Amino acid sequence: MSQHVFVRRVGITVGIALAVLLITGLLGTAFAVLLRVLAALLIALPLRAGAEWLHRRIKLPNGLSLAVVALLVLGLLGTMGWLFSARIGEQASQMREQLPEAYRSFQERIAGTRWGEWLSQENLSYKKILGGGSEWLGRATGIFSTTIGVLADVYVVVFLALFIAIQPKLYRAGIVMLVPKAGRDRANEVLDKVSSTLIKWFLGQLFSMTMVGVLTALGLWALGMPLVGALALFAGLVTFIPNLGPLVAMVPAILLAFFNGGPQEALYIVLLYLGVQAVESNILTPLAQKSLISMPPALIFIAQLVIGSYAGIFGLILATPIMAILIVLTKMMYVQDILGDNSVKV
Repeated sequence: MSQHVFVRRVGITVGIALAVLLITGLLGTAFAVLLRVLAALLIALPLRAGAEWLHRRIKLPNGLSLAVVALLVLGLLGTMGWLFSARIGEQASQMREQLPEAYRSFQERIAGTRWGEWLSQENLSYKKILGGGSEWLGRATGIFSTTIGVLADVYVVVFLALFIAIQPKLYRAGIVMLVPKAGRDRANEVLDKVSSTLIKWFLGQLFSMTMVGVLTALGLWALGMPLVGALALFAGLVTFIPNLGPLVAMVPAILLAFFNGGPQEALYIVLLYLGVQAVESNILTPLAQKSLISMPPALIFIAQLVIGSYAGIFGLILATPIMAILIVLTKMMYVQDILGDNSVKV
């Protein structure tokens, strides 16, 4: 082989490798953008649905109805923040201060056990477990993003949600326009189903989060635990992440129970959280989302692992609605339209 041919082949190989890397990077960026668009939709669709309900009930103009609903939501959030921010903020600060000490106490208490030996060998410090140098949690979930990054994401999602809520028909028409004329009616049906599925899922999640927070607070108060408000709020918020959320919520409560009351108190906390999770999984979620499509838990967990490892905490949070959208599209556009099996209901 001549030197010229060899150099040319090397150049082609390098060029292909660079093209693959560029395409992969572009796909990663596009996926990150799509996740933020989905998050915006989860805000915009309920706002729009509330505005349309208000328009039908009292005949307010659409724009005014949306403004009223948005102001009501902001007022509710502001009132809750004003009522609970001082108390919860103080408890959250105390929890941040106590958790490292609670973890050290936990290590000392189990030092003579197999678990204690394993922790010593692994050298799992509190900072490593909660993200500082943790490969198995910090990198996998990306929970501790920078403050600026989080604020930027919130800014983008909120304003994008407002734009979509103000002119939903404009963006919907743009999507339907990309479909051949013969399929535009069906495209509208699919979009209607996707929208209603996302709205019901989001409202159901809010209901589950609220009830989990309330039940957790009552249980922690009955057990005489400190920092009830902060722990209950944390438990309610992470309920938004199915499967993994309840496990994450349990960790600080167990550590604080170990620190303040010992193993028996920690066992009571485990039983409490398992009981709340059982109520949430078997009663609250089926009640709140009974009209939703059925999503097998294993499928949701796989989606969380795949999307979460690729997109961090944003992927973990949005894995379930992404799976819901994929199931709707698969059933309507593949099973019903391509395979012609109309016995499958969505």
